[in-house]
Amino acid sequence: MRKIFIGAIVLTLLYGCSEAKSPETNIAQKEYCLDEAFKSNLKIEHPKRQLMVNEIHLSGIVEPNPDNVIHFSNLVDGIIVNTSFSLGDYVKKGQVLAKVKSTDLTEWKSQQSILASKLAVAKHELESVESMYEDGIASVKQLKTAASEVATLASELEQVSTNLQLYNASPEKGVFLIKAPGSGYITEKNITSGMHVSAYNESLFTISELNEVWVQINVYASNLRNITQGMEVKIRSLSYPDIVFTGKVDALSHVLDSESGVIKARVAIQNEDLLLKPGMFVDVIAIEETKKEVLTIPTAALIFDNNQNYIVIYEDDCNLKTRAVEYIGQINGTCYIEDDLSTSEKIITKDHLLIYEQIKNLQNID
Repeated sequence: MRKIFIGAIVLTLLYGCSEAKSPETNIAQKEYCLDEAFKSNLKIEHPKRQLMVNEIHLSGIVEPNPDNVIHFSNLVDGIIVNTSFSLGDYVKKGQVLAKVKSTDLTEWKSQQSILASKLAVAKHELESVESMYEDGIASVKQLKTAASEVATLASELEQVSTNLQLYNASPEKGVFLIKAPGSGYITEKNITSGMHVSAYNESLFTISELNEVWVQINVYASNLRNITQGMEVKIRSLSYPDIVFTGKVDALSHVLDSESGVIKARVAIQNEDLLLKPGMFVDVIAIEETKKEVLTIPTAALIFDNNQNYIVIYEDDCNLKTRAVEYIGQINGTCYIEDDLSTSEKIITKDHLLIYEQIKNLQNID
């Protein structure tokens, strides 16, 4: 009787333990499957193999193209009477920008009058000699001398008149007019009213055509081996964060800049909208193509968790896996990874974080 009682207790305990553990067994066997509504929003892509491209981050500054820059120096000594332009103004060729009062104008005008009078006398003298020559009174030598005098005075008068015209003299106003030698923007101004200027001594102003500008890139010694002529670059400015300017390295200096301690690389950029201004600092990304073939996936496919990058692989609606991958780098939304993934495998790139969390929760429960 006692043995029967003990056996009944043991059976009761075993049955109770079995009932208590059954919920855990059900949870362990539970799997995550995609429903049709959620699946319709997913985006799935395949890994690809391609040559790796590096992005090298540099800095630069915008400068005018020197071939489209005019530095104007005054042609006479004098005093600036007034100016009619400001820094940044757009000016047209021939536009009057300033007036200079100079004693040279008085001297040249006086010289012009004297030469004109002498030339009139010399022409009258030549006519007399020609008449006498025809009458046999004057010699050939006298005729040639009179003609030579007329030619000499005419040449001197023409030179003075040409100078007055070249220097844009305005005798009626008593000043020389400084006119724009070309069209463009005033990028430098070094004169003010009342200022004394010397002939050929210094640049009074600079006119730059900005439809094409240069970006001078600072290349430090650590990046020099990666920068080559002809490589593609992308340029951004804080003024226009959503605009990317593209170009190629046109030239790479072989001389170290003594002030900045860098090598300069030059990129010519078409600037038809005039967004890039001289003196503007820009961020430059140089695109370096390598011969290393790597596996690529969309950067959006990565999930960073616990200091590790993961992806979600799709096999079927109830067979979803997470996989740790080694991140190498990225460019233009493409991520380089170190892994043995097949290009036929399917990677979820949208709403994958929700799936990752579901899988992770099930694993934690297990």
